[in-house]
Amino acid sequence: MRPAPALAAIDPADLASEPLARAGTIPSAWYTDPRFHDIDSELIFARTWQHVGHAAQVATEGQYLVSTVADDPVIVVRGRDGVLRAFFNVCRHRGGPLATEHGCARALQCRYHGWTYLLDGTLRGVPAMDRTELFDRKDYSLVPLRVETWQGLVFVTLDAAAPPLETFVAGIAERIAPTRLGDLQFSREVRYVVEANWKVYVDNYLEGYHVPYVHPELVKLYDYQSYVTEVFDWYSLQYTPLTGDNALYSRDGGGDAFYYCLFPNFMLNILPGRLQTNFVRPLGPARCEVVFTYFHDDVESAAARQRIEDDVAYSDAVQAEDAGICARVQQGLASRAYDRGRFSVKYEAGVYHFQELVRAAYRRGLAGGAVPRTPPPPLSRD
Repeated sequence: MRPAPALAAIDPADLASEPLARAGTIPSAWYTDPRFHDIDSELIFARTWQHVGHAAQVATEGQYLVSTVADDPVIVVRGRDGVLRAFFNVCRHRGGPLATEHGCARALQCRYHGWTYLLDGTLRGVPAMDRTELFDRKDYSLVPLRVETWQGLVFVTLDAAAPPLETFVAGIAERIAPTRLGDLQFSREVRYVVEANWKVYVDNYLEGYHVPYVHPELVKLYDYQSYVTEVFDWYSLQYTPLTGDNALYSRDGGGDAFYYCLFPNFMLNILPGRLQTNFVRPLGPARCEVVFTYFHDDVESAAARQRIEDDVAYSDAVQAEDAGICARVQQGLASRAYDRGRFSVKYEAGVYHFQELVRAAYRRGLAGGAVPRTPPPPLSRD
């Protein structure tokens, strides 16, 4: 069992909230102190819905996908009964992995000692355990997790008490209609490593303030003067009409761009006929991985394939600029010259909203203790 994070690193005086116009940014230590990696894992990532994949990856019996949530390995699998289930990707024998990459199987077998589990998580095969006393297989089923899908996207939470996923995404489907994200087809996945704390990357995503200075080409994509940020309970939206002179993204001379950030680390970038998701996974106190996944309404025609290549190339250039500035910001946050700053009311409402949610997560953590990690009672077989 992982040791409890050092919550004493959180100064209660830093948890007080102020209105946007008077608020200061969160302390630099929250980005640079190594103790906050474990704090964020326990108080934020273990208590929120985390994106782990797409429903198409687990559409048929036996298909499974693997991911990591709050530094814990997880596996999501489609059962023989058609039910989608999630478990810790941890064998109950000695902690070995059931899978190390996505795949399909009739049963889940530990890669370490061969213990075998049915797709519903019950233990079936236990090699060379016949001489072990007081051992009952039904006591060693896989430890289950909550899993839900929305618009073709799969989410898992470690928190048994978390509200339903719909609570966190309420209103998005209606706002983007008639677009249905679940109707789009997977086209590409690209991964980037950014030399910055995950919160630096999210902060950067949540404002257009930096765009004219870091992304001069991006300014041509949308009407910068019409750029609006709206905040909701668990997500924020950056919205703007497209300018109409960008042949790559606009449709029929225009269209809308929706940039959603679901707390804490998942983004939906929605343009006509296209969805790009960004999932930000911490790799340490000052490094994160950002997984870009692309979906399009057409992935087959020659024109569509060229559009996808152009889309990825365009996004890759923007991401390189973001990765570069985030790495520099991480250095600045660690400087003796900096502790905290202020917000632009016009451009940084999304950053303020995100940082307030971080503060709230820390407050709840200090008040309520750690997420329980004791395995629940054994599963019954289907």
